[in-house]
Amino acid sequence: MRSRDQESENRGQAEHQTEILLRAAFPPLGKEPESPRDLWPAMLRRMDEQASRGAAGIPWFDWALGGALLAVAAMAPRTIPVILYYL
Repeated sequence: MRSRDQESENRGQAEHQTEILLRAAFPPLGKEPESPRDLWPAMLRRMDEQASRGAAGIPWFDWALGGALLAVAAMAPRTIPVILYYL
Protein backbone atom coordinates (compact mmCIF):
# COMPACT_ATOMS: atom_id res chain seq x y z
CA MET A 1 0.00 0.00 0.00
CA ARG A 2 2.90 2.31 0.73
CA SER A 3 4.35 1.97 -2.79
CA ARG A 4 1.13 3.31 -4.38
CA ASP A 5 1.27 6.40 -2.20
CA GLN A 6 4.91 6.92 -3.10
CA GLU A 7 4.17 6.49 -6.82
CA SER A 8 1.37 9.05 -6.73
CA GLU A 9 3.57 11.43 -4.72
CA ASN A 10 6.43 11.02 -7.21
CA ARG A 11 4.03 11.58 -10.11
CA GLY A 12 2.73 14.73 -8.44
CA GLN A 13 6.26 16.04 -7.97
CA ALA A 14 7.12 15.27 -11.59
CA GLU A 15 4.01 17.10 -12.78
CA HIS A 16 4.87 20.06 -10.57
CA GLN A 17 8.43 20.18 -11.93
CA THR A 18 7.11 19.95 -15.50
CA GLU A 19 4.72 22.81 -14.81
CA ILE A 20 7.56 24.95 -13.43
CA LEU A 21 9.72 24.22 -16.47
CA LEU A 22 6.90 25.04 -18.87
CA ARG A 23 6.13 28.31 -17.11
CA ALA A 24 9.82 29.25 -17.30
CA ALA A 25 10.07 28.34 -20.99
CA PHE A 26 6.99 30.26 -22.10
CA PRO A 27 6.84 33.83 -20.82
CA PRO A 28 3.45 35.25 -19.86
CA LEU A 29 1.52 36.84 -22.69
CA GLY A 30 0.49 39.87 -20.72
CA LYS A 31 -2.93 41.40 -20.39
CA GLU A 32 -3.70 41.24 -24.12
CA PRO A 33 -2.64 37.97 -25.75
CA GLU A 34 -3.60 39.30 -29.19
CA SER A 35 -1.45 41.59 -31.27
CA PRO A 36 -2.18 45.29 -30.74
CA ARG A 37 -1.99 45.76 -34.51
CA ASP A 38 -4.49 44.10 -36.84
CA LEU A 39 -2.55 42.20 -39.50
CA TRP A 40 -5.46 41.37 -41.80
CA PRO A 41 -5.55 44.74 -43.69
CA ALA A 42 -1.81 44.46 -44.37
CA MET A 43 -2.33 40.93 -45.68
CA LEU A 44 -5.13 42.06 -47.99
CA ARG A 45 -2.95 44.90 -49.28
CA ARG A 46 -0.11 42.48 -50.01
CA MET A 47 -2.45 40.06 -51.81
CA ASP A 48 -3.80 42.91 -53.95
CA GLU A 49 -0.23 43.98 -54.86
CA GLN A 50 0.64 40.45 -55.95
CA ALA A 51 -2.57 40.11 -57.97
CA SER A 52 -2.02 43.44 -59.74
CA ARG A 53 1.43 42.37 -60.99
CA GLY A 54 -0.11 39.56 -63.06
CA ALA A 55 2.28 37.72 -65.39
CA ALA A 56 5.12 40.12 -64.56
CA GLY A 57 5.17 38.74 -61.01
CA ILE A 58 6.11 35.23 -62.17
CA PRO A 59 9.86 34.53 -61.80
CA TRP A 60 11.92 33.92 -64.94
CA PHE A 61 12.76 30.38 -63.86
CA ASP A 62 9.10 29.39 -63.92
CA TRP A 63 8.80 30.73 -67.48
CA ALA A 64 11.93 28.77 -68.48
CA LEU A 65 10.60 25.59 -66.92
CA GLY A 66 7.26 25.99 -68.71
CA GLY A 67 9.04 26.58 -72.00
CA ALA A 68 11.20 23.50 -71.48
CA LEU A 69 8.11 21.38 -70.81
CA LEU A 70 6.46 22.65 -73.98
CA ALA A 71 9.63 21.95 -75.98
CA VAL A 72 9.85 18.39 -74.63
CA ALA A 73 6.15 17.84 -75.38
CA ALA A 74 6.63 19.16 -78.93
CA MET A 75 9.68 16.96 -79.58
CA ALA A 76 8.25 13.82 -77.97
CA PRO A 77 4.43 13.85 -77.91
CA ARG A 78 4.37 10.50 -76.10
CA THR A 79 5.64 12.28 -72.98
CA ILE A 80 2.47 14.41 -72.67
CA PRO A 81 0.55 11.80 -70.57
CA VAL A 82 3.60 11.35 -68.34
CA ILE A 83 3.92 15.12 -67.81
CA LEU A 84 0.20 15.39 -67.08
CA TYR A 85 0.42 12.50 -64.63
CA TYR A 86 3.12 14.24 -62.58
CA LEU A 87 1.32 17.59 -62.56
